[in-house]
Amino acid sequence: MLWCLCFLNYADRQVLSSVFPVLEKQCALSKFQLGMIGSIFMWVYAASSFFAGYLTDLFKRKLLLLTGCFFWSVIAIVTGWCSSFWQFFTARALEGLGESVYFPASQSTISDAHLEQNRSKALGVHQSGVYLGTIAGSWVGAFLAQHYGWFYGFYLFGGLGVILAGVFFFFLREPARNLKAPQEVLLSLEDQRDIATEKSKKQKPRIETLETPLGMGEALGYLLKRPAVLLILFAFICANFVAAIFLTWLPTFLFEKFQMELTMAGFYSVIFIQMASALTVPLFGVLADQLSRFTSNGRILVQIGSLLIGSIAIAIIGKATTLPFLFTSMVLFGACKAGYDNGIFSALFDYIEPHVRGSAVGLMNTFGWVGGALGPLVVGAATTYGGEKSSAIARMSSTIAISSIAYILGAALLGLVIVMKKGALSKKR
Repeated sequence: MLWCLCFLNYADRQVLSSVFPVLEKQCALSKFQLGMIGSIFMWVYAASSFFAGYLTDLFKRKLLLLTGCFFWSVIAIVTGWCSSFWQFFTARALEGLGESVYFPASQSTISDAHLEQNRSKALGVHQSGVYLGTIAGSWVGAFLAQHYGWFYGFYLFGGLGVILAGVFFFFLREPARNLKAPQEVLLSLEDQRDIATEKSKKQKPRIETLETPLGMGEALGYLLKRPAVLLILFAFICANFVAAIFLTWLPTFLFEKFQMELTMAGFYSVIFIQMASALTVPLFGVLADQLSRFTSNGRILVQIGSLLIGSIAIAIIGKATTLPFLFTSMVLFGACKAGYDNGIFSALFDYIEPHVRGSAVGLMNTFGWVGGALGPLVVGAATTYGGEKSSAIARMSSTIAISSIAYILGAALLGLVIVMKKGALSKKR
């Protein structure tokens, strides 16, 4: 059931990007305005995510999941009525608000329903809904736009979301919250106790077992005091910067650079990347779970390797001039993206207690989508105002290729997590 909600979550948000070329003509929108419309979703999503995650730690996740699905689906339907820049801008902002609750609630729910040694696999299967939903939103949205009208995609996926929110109310069950902390957290708490005891043997140290809900400020402080969490968050910014560029601009990139018709541009922009991701993400989940049995860095090692190889694929996509070369690179990028995506939350959960999982996912989305929102805006601005010495599509191609640097930086940040952990363990010994 959560997979179905995840599918619609991404289908709804992807429909708009697939019809950018149509909106540019019919609604007289510039590429910079389209970039703003793509970015406002992410900014509002980011701004509301931590609060949404904090609510996940306090209230029934089933209620949050289904209420959020109903709200974002209604907004998707309303988007089909828009005709001006400010109407699209407002609708996408509200869509970001509605969708912000989904991932904190779903990731927390799934993690409580599965053992730690199987967590990556379970989250990986769920993550495949992201990719297949993206495919459906892009291709179906473009097909309906070309043959019937750009607004029908919003009516279709929005209507399905309203129906499923009502049906799942009777069938979705929430697992009990798992209070067992991962080994990484237990080691950290032991270190804190040792340090506190050395400082003052008279005062009993306060150990953060988090057996009762924290206030929102306390939860934020708990997360921000952990260096590993901060590094993982900043790595997510780098990865999301690239992901947002591809989700927003790839249909237009194919439409203009390779002269594809709208439906085919929408289809090819997602089928190779997202299908490669959907097929490989469960495999990466199994690999990460297996490696984590031999080393506590297993999940992050899979992410680092995926980001480094993926950076090469990104650069090739931006500079590709033939379709076979382009499509091969897109498949490679999709597989590498899955390798990173699988560990976004499962790796994070190794460094926090279960009581703050919702808040952690919300904070992750806040960081990630603030950075991610800059991606579509940077490409839109570079394409529109980058100078007259080269064509607009040439400027877009170069900007996409250069964005590969973000993947390399993300890998470096995750590498620091491992280095800091080894240093801390050596110091303790």
